[in-house]
Amino acid sequence: MLAASDESTQSYLVEPRGLYRGHAAAVLRPATTDQVATVVGFCNTHRIGVLPYGGGTGLVGAQVAPDGPTPVVLSLERMNRVREIMPEDGAIIAEAGVFLSDLQETARDVGRLFPLSLAAEGTCRIGGNLATNAGGVQVLRYGNARDLCLGIEAVMADGSVMSGLKALRKDNTGYDLRNLLIGSEGTLGVITAAALKLFPLPGETVTAMLAVPSPETSVTLLQTLRERLGDGVTAFELIADQGVAFLAEFFPEKADPLESRPPWRVLVEMTGPAEGGLRGRAETALETLFEEGLAIDGVLAANEAQRRHMWWMREMLPECNRRVGSVSSHDISLPLSRIGAFIAEVPAIVARFDSDLRVNCFGHVGDGNLHYNIFPPAGRAVSEFRHLSAEVRRAIHDLVDAHGGSISAEHGIGRMKTGDLIRYGDPARVAAMRAIKAALDPNGILNPGAVLVDEALTD
Repeated sequence: MLAASDESTQSYLVEPRGLYRGHAAAVLRPATTDQVATVVGFCNTHRIGVLPYGGGTGLVGAQVAPDGPTPVVLSLERMNRVREIMPEDGAIIAEAGVFLSDLQETARDVGRLFPLSLAAEGTCRIGGNLATNAGGVQVLRYGNARDLCLGIEAVMADGSVMSGLKALRKDNTGYDLRNLLIGSEGTLGVITAAALKLFPLPGETVTAMLAVPSPETSVTLLQTLRERLGDGVTAFELIADQGVAFLAEFFPEKADPLESRPPWRVLVEMTGPAEGGLRGRAETALETLFEEGLAIDGVLAANEAQRRHMWWMREMLPECNRRVGSVSSHDISLPLSRIGAFIAEVPAIVARFDSDLRVNCFGHVGDGNLHYNIFPPAGRAVSEFRHLSAEVRRAIHDLVDAHGGSISAEHGIGRMKTGDLIRYGDPARVAAMRAIKAALDPNGILNPGAVLVDEALTD
């Protein structure tokens, strides 16, 4: 146990964007599921709030408690073992504290792929990935974290342990508690381990960066590629030139693969079996895209170094955003058919606040998830525009809702979007969520204040 006043605990009380500063009575770091159960059971008896903590990389404040009764932080970092690898079953059992990058590497060591991939994979942990139902760049082919999970081990609010680590594809035995816990952000149980799906390693990978006439065209381009290559299209990322401009500002030594600097581009990755002729089929498909005017410039990665550079550009966009400092950031999703209209309509809305505000839009177009972020004009500090943040976010979320989208695509609700959940959520669904929370955590000890504001705890 670490005292909250200890200097080494301070990293547990902040989140990456610096928007929240938490408080805690202590930081607890159990090494086993039984120890987690003991802690949670004790806290439940004494009505002490518990904040499950993974890698601390979440962007909606779920991992810190700035207000309310003082909780304890329950870090899963010492629960970092891979318990079992089952290549024949296409499964791996890992504890919640395993880094995502280590899980990927462990799978590769046995000739398998664990496909969940996101920019924070070197610091995020699989328990947090599941608690937030993380998405990332390969959702198009493999799905969200939820789709990659076969079973869950979790400690419930009363300290009991739900053991469900069977590596089964079919287990139709009642309520799906696994999927109830995934995405619950630590408010219904503490995930301590998971059985996860593994896939064959791709034998061939083809990566391309293509200039497109518009975001709307990018959706048509994606559908055309999938018609020709099917599930071989594993990633499809939209990137605006503002993001490339940020990259050039902070990393001027890095070359842009597209010398034309188009307003919009897509990063496409295709995979297939070895000796399956993927590159030839991909080149033929790309030629068709140019002939049909769906792409106007492009480059195909000739080697692994070029491929890594293209992905570096995409993965560094969040870091550039952090360095500039956003007025308002939005993790949203839209029906694919509405992406073009939404992006076309937002600039006029943003201009109502200040016509010089800059927009960096990028994201996983294959699954409709955009990261739509607003920044101050060049040369001006973000602090000058902080007073606009709430109004800008409301205006953009209103438009998302009008287009049938979601105000939280892959980052979750946390503490940042509890009001948005009520404003835009279906009332019957929110009521059902409250009923589930009350049934599984009647004393409201699990991550109080996240997702659904819980008034059960009192000072």
